[in-house]
Parts: sequence; C-alpha cells; structure tokens
Amino acid sequence: MRPVDPNHPLLVFGGPYSNLQATMALREIAKTLGLPTGNVICTGDVVAYAASPEETANLIREWGIHVIAGNCEEQLAAAAPDCGCGFEEGSECDLLSRGWYPFALANTSDETRTWMGRLPPGITLDYNGFRLHALHGCTARKNRFLFASQKTDLAKEADRIDADIILAGHCGIPFINRIGQKTWLNAGVIGMPANDGTPDGWYALLTPEADGIRITLHRLAYDHLAAAGAMRRSGHANSYARTIVTGIWPSYDVLPEVEKSDTGVSLRQKAVLAKRPAPVLV
Repeated sequence: MRPVDPNHPLLVFGGPYSNLQATMALREIAKTLGLPTGNVICTGDVVAYAASPEETANLIREWGIHVIAGNCEEQLAAAAPDCGCGFEEGSECDLLSRGWYPFALANTSDETRTWMGRLPPGITLDYNGFRLHALHGCTARKNRFLFASQKTDLAKEADRIDADIILAGHCGIPFINRIGQKTWLNAGVIGMPANDGTPDGWYALLTPEADGIRITLHRLAYDHLAAAGAMRRSGHANSYARTIVTGIWPSYDVLPEVEKSDTGVSLRQKAVLAKRPAPVLV
C-alpha cells in the first residue's frame, strides 16, 4: 500500500462513474496541489453510468492512488448480471441500471475486471495522529446507502468502526457528520452531480492543522457538456446524460425524505475541524 505523506493534505473522492472528463479534472487538481499518490483515496465505483468505462479505469490505475472496491467493482469483476447497487427490484433506479450496467460490462476489459477483483473492501490509515478508515457503503454491505439525515444509522455504523474519521462513498451526496468523538465524511462523487441543480461533482480535502484536521468539501467543475455528449452518442443512459447537465437525478428512489426535499437546492461547500484525539491513559 502506498504510504501517506503527513506533510500533505489528503484528497478523498468517490464515484468516477466512467466519467473521464471529471476524473481528468480532479487529477489536475491533485497535481496542482502537489499531492503524492498515497494521499489520494477513491471510495469506489470507478465504473458506472457514464460513457468511458475502460478509459476512466485506466486513468485511475495509471494514477496509482488508493482505491476501495465499490459494489460496481465487485459485480464487474465477477461479470455479474447487474450492478448490485441495492436498488429495489422494479424501481426506477433498477430499470435505469438495465441500460447503463450492460454497457459498462461490455466496455471493460478482462484486465480491468481482474484489477477490480483485487481491490480491498476497505483500508485503514494513520494520518497526523488520527486513525482513518475508508470503505464504500458500510461494514456489512458495500451497497448500503447512508445519507446525512440518517443520524441513528450512521451512529450505529460508526460504533462498529475503529477509526476517528470514516471515509465513505456510495450515496452520491457529500456531507460531514460529527458522531460523538468521530467524524463521518462522505466526499460525494465526481462522476454525477449531487442532485442539487448544478452540474458539479464533489470531493474532500483533509488538511492538518495544529489542533486537528480541517475537513473541507469542494465543488468540482469540469467539462460536463463533453461528458453528457459522449453519453448521448452512446445512447446507453440518456436519463443520466440529462442529469450531468441539469444536476437533477432521474429518480429519487434511494433518497430519504430530507434529502428528497432538498432536490435542486444548491449545496454549500463546507468545512469542519476534527479535533485531535485525546491520548489514551494507561
């Protein structure tokens, strides 16, 4: 596993989703920040909705960053018949997945799927006095959706994880929740908007400070029109191509009521200070 440099920030992101344009834009940001590859973490779902599955996976592999296996990696590695996203059978999200998942499967190579099958389900890192754990959905299920409003479920899950800061993915909407002495960070995804009426993706930076780690959520602007155009030319996921432009999801099946009511409401970039853990007395 590539070492983490404590003298540089950590960049965390999820869901490239086969969106080559967004992935290229984020890599340029990491380059501008001078981040070593060991300080970049992807929380999974490298390949999904958009038009460039193999190209996006190749870019991530060549980049050499930490990557967690999402449910999409798990299913593609096994050449499974569906995405394993946790959508209710017959729901709109399930029906939409029958368009994009076969395209993703047909357009990833055997070599890429072998790489996906070797990805870890989670990683634990020590960083500037904090213990971090990265995973995709939750400890028991890669495909469990956990949103900011589900505070009780998040607290139960956080209790199961031996970490000060938890880095999660899958749900597609960024948030930072303080849970007792722990912090749950979902950096959002870069390959699709966050259902907030803007075309931007999202990522997070963790920056060391004297009394802790500053966690910040950031918008990712990129050439979304090119990404949407590529999807329209392939014709495999026109509803999601529209989402890339409008910033509104084609279905709200997976959303709790709070997040559903926030559809189209532009999210704010956010900052939270995770204070340094108290030393353990022995």
